Amino acid sequence: MKLSRAILFVGLGLSVSACASVEVPTRNAPFEPLPTTTVAAPAGYELTQPAPAFTSTTAVKMPDTVAALQGTQPNSSAISPGQTPVHVSSVIVHVPRSLKVSEANRYYPSGDIVWRGDPIGNRHVQVRQIFENAMLRGVSTLNGPVNVDVNIEVVRFHALTEKARYSVGGVHAITFNLALKNPETGALLVPARTIRADLDGFGGRQALAAEARGQTQKVRITNHLSEVIRQELTNPEGYKNASLGFMQMANGL
Repeated sequence: MKLSRAILFVGLGLSVSACASVEVPTRNAPFEPLPTTTVAAPAGYELTQPAPAFTSTTAVKMPDTVAALQGTQPNSSAISPGQTPVHVSSVIVHVPRSLKVSEANRYYPSGDIVWRGDPIGNRHVQVRQIFENAMLRGVSTLNGPVNVDVNIEVVRFHALTEKARYSVGGVHAITFNLALKNPETGALLVPARTIRADLDGFGGRQALAAEARGQTQKVRITNHLSEVIRQELTNPEGYKNASLGFMQMANGL
């Protein structure tokens, strides 16, 4: 990818899960009320209005954004040494309520959201807060000439269950859509892009040792997503998902 095209947008687990009952992910299903055991928000969490849904959820060819923005953004083509392409005015995270939550303690439950790093409660809200904290941290040092709003739509947030974490480990399978908008008009500056941001999930003794160092699932995932968004908005090639082997491939089935 040319710099001008990206300056702004800049078998263990599988065999075990095959024995369990299948829960069908519902990423594209209409809204269904969640059970009260997972909907009730714990103390300290507050529901907010969701951001508008994206018009595209697939990766698309990037336009020449630099040429498109010249004349519409002050000094959009003048980037000083050490300066980043964009400055983020706000971060908006949307976790669709249609994403299915699984609380099943299996090696690989098939819900869209699998999260155990917070007390049981509204998993949609918990995932949104993780993304908000991570994205705000990741864009905090960006100082470019083009002001943008970062819009995130979570597609999948599949961390480890207790059974997987304290035995074989696995992969934190995370997918989200990213779009950049004009803060003043709300116009879409760059088409939505789907980003996979998988992270190795520690298991057994490695997980226990990480916990003792304060490196919980929540801490590791937050730090990881912070780096993902930083690379996506500063690296000409964008963020490249890590290659994590068989368990990562199994997650995609």
